This record gives sequence, C-alpha cells and structure tokens, in this order.
Amino acid sequence: MKQNIIYTIGRQFGSGGKEIGIKLAEKLGIKCYDRELLELAAKDSGLCQELFENHDEKPTNSFLYSLVMDTYSLGYSSSSYMDIPINHKVFLAQFDSIKKLAEQGPCVIVGRCADYALEDLKNCVSIFVHGDIKVRAERISKLNNLSMAKATDLVLKTDKRRSSYYNYYSNKKWGDAKSYQFCIDSSVIGIDNAVDLIIEFGNKKMEYLNSSQIRRN
Repeated sequence: MKQNIIYTIGRQFGSGGKEIGIKLAEKLGIKCYDRELLELAAKDSGLCQELFENHDEKPTNSFLYSLVMDTYSLGYSSSSYMDIPINHKVFLAQFDSIKKLAEQGPCVIVGRCADYALEDLKNCVSIFVHGDIKVRAERISKLNNLSMAKATDLVLKTDKRRSSYYNYYSNKKWGDAKSYQFCIDSSVIGIDNAVDLIIEFGNKKMEYLNSSQIRRN
C-alpha cells in the first residue's frame, strides 16, 4: 500500500537534488514541486509571479524577520499583511502553499524551507542531498558548458545563497545533519541509488511510527 508521505528535499547545488526529487516522485506516482511552487504561490496569494522568481531562495538583509514571523504565528490581517516587506510576503505565500500541498496528499517538494514549513507533520520525511565539491562542480560544468573554475565558483555562491536563505527563515541550520531526518551523499552512491534509499527510509519511518502507535494503544 502506498504510504501517505510528503518528502522534502534540501540540496547542495550540483548534488542532483532536483533530479532525485523528480525520479522519486515518478517512482512513487506522485507529484514533484520545485519551481512549480512559485506559480502556485503566486496564484494563491495574488502576487505577481515575477516577484517569486526574483526572490526565489534568496537571502534578505531585512531586520524585520522576527516581527514578521510573530505576526504570522499570531495570524495576520489583510491590513497588517500589506505592511510586510515584499520579500517576506513572498516567503509567507510559499509557506502557505507548501502547507496546502501537504494537505492534498503525498508529494515531493524541493527546497524553499519546505522541511521547516512541515516539521510538525509526522508523515513528512526531510532529506538533505549533498556531495563532494569536485563532483558537483563537474556536474554543473557539463550541464551548463562552463569551465571547472566557473562551475566551482557558481556552486559555492549558490550554496552560500541557499544557506543564508534557509538559516534566515527557519530556526535550523542549512546542511546540518540535525536539521534533517536523512542526509545522503549523492556523489558516493549516485542518483538512482539515492532515490531507492530515500524510499526505503520513508517506508521504514512510517512502519516504525505505526508500530509505535499500536504499542501505545
């Protein structure tokens, strides 16, 4: 029987996290959301999709974060929401869309602090895909026809951007094993094996939760 699992995938740039997410979804017969989430969030919020494209997983220098998150946690009115800086509007719109997707059923969500948005769900499996810097740079070099030097620079800069975004908006640390349930090195086992291990981990987690629930009852 297919498990009702939502998989979230954080990833280092060039680790193949997106490809793993797509193949994982295909193998399970569920949907994978990466940049598709931007379109959904724009539609749900009424904001221009270009805003989501421009702010996609990019850090902010605003000092209003705590105020914004306090407002969100307490429930924001339309008037207070309009006063929120645009980068926070974009984040909160994505936050809401991620929660709505999880309510609709099993799926795979790549990036965008999805693990943080869904951390209270028992049927959410949070994954982080990482890999050796040289392997990741080689992948980006081939995919984008870049020199190794430029590819390495792009990998490092993108990782830094994703890390800053995640660390800013969540209460966790990007790439830290403590922030996720399962971390996997794609440069060691490859894309397809990573997909298989993630499925096995997800199934084992649900089996354990179900057996624990039975014992408590």
